[in-house]
Amino acid sequence: MPTLALSALVLAIAWTTLAPSPLHAQTGDEALIDAREALRSKNRARLTALKASTAAHPLAQWVDYWELGNRLSEAQQPELDAFYARWSGTYVEDRLRNDWLLELGRRRDWANFARDFPRFRMNDDREVTCYALLTQHMAGQDVRNAAREAWYAQRELDDGCNLLATTLVKAQQLGADDVWREARLSVEGNRPRPAQAAAALIGPDAAKGAAEVLENPARWLKSAPQRSPGDPSPTQLELATLAVMRLAASDPDAAAALLAGPWARALHAERAAAAWAAVGRQAALKLMPEAAGWYQRAFAAQRASSEPPTWSDDTLAWAVRAALRSLRNPDERWTLVANAIDAMSAAEQRDPAWVYWKARALQARARAGAEGDEQRLAARQLLDTVAGPFTFYGKLASEDLGRRLTLPPASRALSAAEREAARATPGLTRGLHLISLGLRSEGVREWNFTLRGMGDRELLAAAQVACDREVWDRCINTSDRTKGEIDLAQRFPMPFREDVLRAARASGIEPAYVYGLIRQESRFIMDARSHVGASGLMQLMPATARWVAKRLGIEWKPESINDRQLNLRLGTSYLKLVLDDFGGSSPMAAAAYNAGPGRPRRWREGAELEPAAWAEGIPFNETRDYVKKVLSNATLYAALIDGGNAPPLKTRLGPTIGPRAADAASPNRELP
Repeated sequence: MPTLALSALVLAIAWTTLAPSPLHAQTGDEALIDAREALRSKNRARLTALKASTAAHPLAQWVDYWELGNRLSEAQQPELDAFYARWSGTYVEDRLRNDWLLELGRRRDWANFARDFPRFRMNDDREVTCYALLTQHMAGQDVRNAAREAWYAQRELDDGCNLLATTLVKAQQLGADDVWREARLSVEGNRPRPAQAAAALIGPDAAKGAAEVLENPARWLKSAPQRSPGDPSPTQLELATLAVMRLAASDPDAAAALLAGPWARALHAERAAAAWAAVGRQAALKLMPEAAGWYQRAFAAQRASSEPPTWSDDTLAWAVRAALRSLRNPDERWTLVANAIDAMSAAEQRDPAWVYWKARALQARARAGAEGDEQRLAARQLLDTVAGPFTFYGKLASEDLGRRLTLPPASRALSAAEREAARATPGLTRGLHLISLGLRSEGVREWNFTLRGMGDRELLAAAQVACDREVWDRCINTSDRTKGEIDLAQRFPMPFREDVLRAARASGIEPAYVYGLIRQESRFIMDARSHVGASGLMQLMPATARWVAKRLGIEWKPESINDRQLNLRLGTSYLKLVLDDFGGSSPMAAAAYNAGPGRPRRWREGAELEPAAWAEGIPFNETRDYVKKVLSNATLYAALIDGGNAPPLKTRLGPTIGPRAADAASPNRELP
């Protein structure tokens, strides 16, 4: 998605098709689309009328859901019970139950909430979880641990989790340490409203101080000694910790200077450790070379407190990235990597990225000879747990173990009965119907809800239904869920093969790289369009497409951006220009395609890094994930295209990545 600002990037699930497919138009479809528009425009009368006129439509339950959901604040429990009975077992039943549980929580109708909640099958709404925990607390259950987990996970201030926390603090089930940790996590995530609400649970002075800290942390830190001429109170020290964390987001150097100077003695041990870790995280996000050293100070301060770190997994992840990027001393680098991973939550430690780098740390720190055999064996055992052909770190782990990329055996062919059962599954049929009408978000949700509980064979059959209809994102994502039986033709399809191969070869790019990029960009949805306007198989921004077309001497019309052959020609041509600009580096070119060429030019500055470490250190979450998946995809596509003789992922990653060589050509500043 070239030249797209990262804050505007959207996930594949957010794509919208440009127009309903005429192949799937049915009588009454227009009325259904009108009903969706009436919901968007909040035209209640129109929606009510369309509910009646679409009662016999195969998707009537959706119009019913939109109509009742549009007036949910006025609804009563009997209306909901009747809706549940009409559409029992469907996605819209569970979706409306989710909405209704939130409404019941806001109404404080705990009796109906407690009755309805056990029937909520998806159970994936954090605010509903907070309301449910509150009802359990009121019933006398100990919910402290679950309440902390849900509260700390909130992204923005919401009624459910705030009410839960307030109730448990008043009941002395949560203490000041819990409250201040929520405030720290909120400041770290740049979520001022939850931070302010947490501080208010301590008292009015803390609330007032937090407001000042969040507005202007530097000013608060400068005036804090005048407020407490003697020893600062615990509240003042916590506010100072928040202030340093808040300041670090805009000026890590200034925050570090305060920690090393005026506040060095006051913020000792645990608070100093949290503050140093926050400074290290912000510096790492800015790729500052000082980041790793500040993390080292955080761990040193934490050891002085005799308590394990309680920093977020994200802060600890950035400690690993800072160590890989900045520390030249191998012992220091791998010690910080190991310390950070060991401090992560158990769930986070199971992430293949941290399993891989933990194994690398064990290998690097193992003593020579027999004394290091135990650590080297432990490292190999860790690598073996994630090794496999389908992920970035799975491939790297396999290669570190000396294994070639081996494709799994073909799954057993689907029987006619299995195919027919999938085609006859109502939720799958509804999902595809919605997608064909341009209601992709609704269709994807309907489809995914229907997949719950399916075994491998059912998933393969469902995926094949989508493949046969050329709804490639549902084909791929559904097949990706299987565990024991793998169908590579579903997981890594090659639609439009002749067009892709022709465009790739004409542009001088390996076809597998193009396929790997398209699989990540658009999932082969030809009219995929992001909310910011990137379009087509290769998700070109209009300005980029126009620039490339002009360079190639092609007449450009905006409506042509979704023409398959033109989109491929322009996209592969742009990708080739980006590859050339970065000296043939596939990781940097993929990063440039996603985030624009200017950013990876900055990200390559500093020390020479192995490409896997460089990719892991990309400061944008979306681009970091994108680069790893494109290169992993390309490696597997190469094996499929070349009959298993593809180069390993490490070869594809190329040589070390660092500053542009002095004798290299100047960067192409015209590239959009």
